[in-house]
Amino acid sequence: MLEGFLKYEFLQNAAVTGILIGLVAPLLGVFIVVRRLSLIADALSHITLTGIAASLLLEKKVTGINDWNPVFMGMTFSVLGAVLIERLRSVYKNYEELAIPIILSGGIGLGVVFISLADGFNTDLFSYLFGSVAAVSRSNMWTVLIITFTVILLVFLFYKELFVLSFDEENARVSGVKGHWIHFLFILLVALVIASSMQVVGILLVSALMTLPVASALRIAKSFKQTIGLSVLFGEISVLIGLFSAYHLSIPPGGTIVMTAVLILILTLAYRKINTLFLIKVGV
Repeated sequence: MLEGFLKYEFLQNAAVTGILIGLVAPLLGVFIVVRRLSLIADALSHITLTGIAASLLLEKKVTGINDWNPVFMGMTFSVLGAVLIERLRSVYKNYEELAIPIILSGGIGLGVVFISLADGFNTDLFSYLFGSVAAVSRSNMWTVLIITFTVILLVFLFYKELFVLSFDEENARVSGVKGHWIHFLFILLVALVIASSMQVVGILLVSALMTLPVASALRIAKSFKQTIGLSVLFGEISVLIGLFSAYHLSIPPGGTIVMTAVLILILTLAYRKINTLFLIKVGV
């Protein structure tokens, strides 16, 4: 793969994009998991699928649209989905979590309609569902790079606010933290990361990359910052091993990336169990 990486541009695009996604997806995933909003990644990924289906439908039905990049339509739908989730959270103030399944269901339904109008699945849509090493273009790579830089910058600037909101939202509001706007900005970042990750990981699997590394890190980390560091480390390992395996097995990278993350989770669970038994045995 190293020889191919030096020779082929599409492998360079996929590798660089994968490394960036392996960094930024678990980074946001930590805050998502701590705030018990894990399902929001699934909701926005399905909305992204709807945007991809809409883009492919337009290419098929409207003459003159041949070089349309479906990624940007997917991003647009994902951001709109994030905005709608925030709007519904304000409508259902006592049942804010209801906003997520509403958008999830609506995204699936509308996506099915678009796919049906386009006469079913095609190769392009399949690659977006499960990821494709060859599908990542240089423009996609630069888009992911810009999004990654933006996410890291904003997380650095608003780290304290995000930390407080994640653990005690009521106390944060009393302390004067503008929780609504920060949460809205955070959801928009999640939407952009999900939409930009789909070509490597796949729309149906991208939420796993935001949660599985975090689940692994939570079992062995001793602090919040350590959880972030381990989540990013496990995310990068999953992406690199997954891409390497997908290249040699000639299969979509999404599956190999997620299964690597699952294997890491199993190992951390086993490590925690063995460590606990050892401490009990020695009487600590």
